Amino acid sequence: MPNPATPAPALTPAATATRYLYLARHGDAGHEGPVLTEAGRRQAGLLGRRLAGVPWDAVHHGPLGRAAETARLVAAELDGVVPQEAEWAGDYVPYWPERAELPAAHADRILGFLGDPEPGEREAGDRLLREAMAHCTGPVAGTAPRHELVVTHSFLIGWLVRAALDAPDWRWAGLSPCNAALTVIRYAPDRPASVLLHNDMAHLPAELKWTGFPEQYAAEFGGYGV
Repeated sequence: MPNPATPAPALTPAATATRYLYLARHGDAGHEGPVLTEAGRRQAGLLGRRLAGVPWDAVHHGPLGRAAETARLVAAELDGVVPQEAEWAGDYVPYWPERAELPAAHADRILGFLGDPEPGEREAGDRLLREAMAHCTGPVAGTAPRHELVVTHSFLIGWLVRAALDAPDWRWAGLSPCNAALTVIRYAPDRPASVLLHNDMAHLPAELKWTGFPEQYAAEFGGYGV
């Protein structure tokens, strides 16, 4: 019998390592069609070349055609990578804000943009977002860093960046990634999440930048070619 006065040995905590989450919006698909335009295919190939050399552990993509095609073209530039379809990486509203939580000056615009959810749409979005957060965020078990790419849509990227910055829940709606732009979030065991890159288009020539971005912003800012 163990002596009850003797403290039990401390449990060794499981080792955790850093997760690097790479997020890319699909390439240009015109007015969000099912397949990429020629520009979108070029964007995807250039994104893949930029990501070549990363020691990939997983590549996921949403189920819609434009995301699947982008992931396939990206993976063609990578060694030994087979993209996996994931429902949670699809195109859905991650969070429906209430008017009371929005700044009065912007509430009408944000709520008008989102519209009213269809029956079951809010519940489906909640479920998919829980799955996305479970699959994508936080440090990972083990001792080796993990590198994961998710080819998805603007709403999920906006939410994950918002979450990494601990911004208010509704604030995802103000983040608009461009087609084939790159966002990278670092989840380390010993510090808060870090947004290392956001909406980075360094791999794209000027004529392929700013597609998919709100037209009024692209016209004002995109001309600088940054």
